Amino acid sequence: MRADVESLDIRDVTANWVNAIVLQAQIDDRIKALADLAHTPLFFGRLDYLHAPGAEAAEGAEGEQFYIGRRHVHDADGDPMVIDWRAPVSQPFYRASKADPQDIGLRRRFGYTGGELTAYEDEHLSDPAEAAAVSKLLQQEIERPRVGPMRDIVATIQPEQDEIVRSGLSGSVCVQGGPGTGKTAVGLHRVAYLLYAHRERLARTGTLVIGPNRSFLHYIEQVLPALGELEVKQATVDDLVARGGLEVRAADAAETAVVKGDARMAEVLHRAVRSHVTLPTEALMVVRGSRRWRIPAYELTEIVEELQNRDIRYGAAREALPQRIAHAVLVRMEQAGEAPDDRVQDAVARNAAVKAAVKEIWPAVEPAKLVLRLLADPEFLAEHAEGVLSADEQKLLLWPKPFRSVKSAKWSPADLVLIDEAADLVERTPSLGHVVLDEAQDLSPMQYRAVGRRCTTGSATVLGDLAQGTTPWATRSWSEALGHLGKPEAVLEELTAGFRVPREVIAYASRLLPAISPGLAAVSSVRETPGSLLVEPVAEAAELTEAVLTACRNSLGHEGSIGLIAADARIPVLAEALLASGLPYLSPGEETTAESRLTLVPASLAKGLEYDYVVLDEPAAIVDGEPDERTGLRRLYVCLTRAVSGLTAVHSAALPEALAG
Repeated sequence: MRADVESLDIRDVTANWVNAIVLQAQIDDRIKALADLAHTPLFFGRLDYLHAPGAEAAEGAEGEQFYIGRRHVHDADGDPMVIDWRAPVSQPFYRASKADPQDIGLRRRFGYTGGELTAYEDEHLSDPAEAAAVSKLLQQEIERPRVGPMRDIVATIQPEQDEIVRSGLSGSVCVQGGPGTGKTAVGLHRVAYLLYAHRERLARTGTLVIGPNRSFLHYIEQVLPALGELEVKQATVDDLVARGGLEVRAADAAETAVVKGDARMAEVLHRAVRSHVTLPTEALMVVRGSRRWRIPAYELTEIVEELQNRDIRYGAAREALPQRIAHAVLVRMEQAGEAPDDRVQDAVARNAAVKAAVKEIWPAVEPAKLVLRLLADPEFLAEHAEGVLSADEQKLLLWPKPFRSVKSAKWSPADLVLIDEAADLVERTPSLGHVVLDEAQDLSPMQYRAVGRRCTTGSATVLGDLAQGTTPWATRSWSEALGHLGKPEAVLEELTAGFRVPREVIAYASRLLPAISPGLAAVSSVRETPGSLLVEPVAEAAELTEAVLTACRNSLGHEGSIGLIAADARIPVLAEALLASGLPYLSPGEETTAESRLTLVPASLAKGLEYDYVVLDEPAAIVDGEPDERTGLRRLYVCLTRAVSGLTAVHSAALPEALAG
């Protein structure tokens, strides 16, 4: 298929050089999409239908056989050899069961080792004599050692996951899922499915995956290309709101960041933007040729108030104002017997007197300057925060030492979100067709609004786990979060079956749930792995680092990736000790290889990552590294649930009470 594309001759089908460049770019993209991926087989399953799909189940009617794979593959004559996993005919591979065979006689799963076919497994779904059984190949694929970036789960999608993946483009979905339930993979595969089912529409409107940090995005970036989707953009929330070259150069204290991230700030900004409008007090005189046309102040006021009441963007109203004034002048011209047309109206709108009046009544607003003034001018802030923020909250917002200009200001991440909100009040933010928001539980209400602006006319897939919220402003409920996002009608789905974390490990971590997220259902892992949890106390604190190094060496004796996770403050000490002991290590986001499998992970960056074996350094230090105990325990919950095959927790200090119980 790739050779066919490479051999295309476009010289006779392009009318000009522009068409040639565009067509060649499309061909190059197609060639990239058809690239061979090492150790990635083209098919992983087979379905034997009892009857041809779509045909009536008549006696004697022949069935049909389909191979299921990551991509559609056809032969030299164009006949399909492998059916794309997203096609409707492939759906029973994920949904069919003994209870509901969906006209499937046989489902076959293929097993691979290093890209080589090594096994297959059959289920005769329509045979009542064969008992239902757990697929061993499915289990092995889930447990396969992880080296390199995140891989797709297209061969192991479960029925409840498939329902979310194939839900329609028009509706938004929120997925609550505990550690190891596959919510990130579900979100990425949903993007791939939507691009398959609505390719033309999403090609026009665009898709975006939003992750918590660069390390996370680097980890997941190969999943969609492996499924043939190359056009999906990825970003963090900080990337979204980085306008006008402004950079983050400061960090807010937790209590300040909470106020800046509060949804009430939207009202403060709205008031501040609209406060620039000044109702006219004098008549406007427009000179055109030998005639003078007078618009009294009361009529100008009516025009301004009408624009204010329409609640359109500040910038759009400012652009409309000169046209409204010009229209009032044209009415007078017509009353005087003239016959002006649209060109006259445009000329009047550009008249110097009209432009001066607009500048006075409805001046331009620069979002960054507006936020700068709010954070630097106590009186300006008090005027627009009255009845919205308390006096103490206003004090938290104000800079101790005001900056003089936008360029000299040391902006925090929350400041850039405020600027983004102000910019949207001035000019509408363009909307994408679909946005996937992962690790959403850590967003503030104002960050939700920033994401929601990017999908006002599109849909969203929101992924997260309330128990893993590790910011002071972490999401309290999904209904509240979806309201801030502008998608209150989104369907809430919950994934409770765990496939990644061993049962012993998730049960240990779940001891924290009553303290960090009361009422949230614990994940029920389908994987029982005896010996997967080791908790090793160390008598003396001085011996802790050496005990951790020993645990790393033991873990490296296993196949797969190793993550050494520690409190951020412990990272420099451990980094030095690893190098001194001849144990090279990677940083989060760097790709593991067969030769380099150990990654040193600060607790603050562990979210969303996974390793075959995890060594956890001093749980109490991870808790103590956060502003409050609840956030610390949530951070610890995240760190405890990064392991796929085994977890070793090494500690010299007493374990947190919630965990020890």
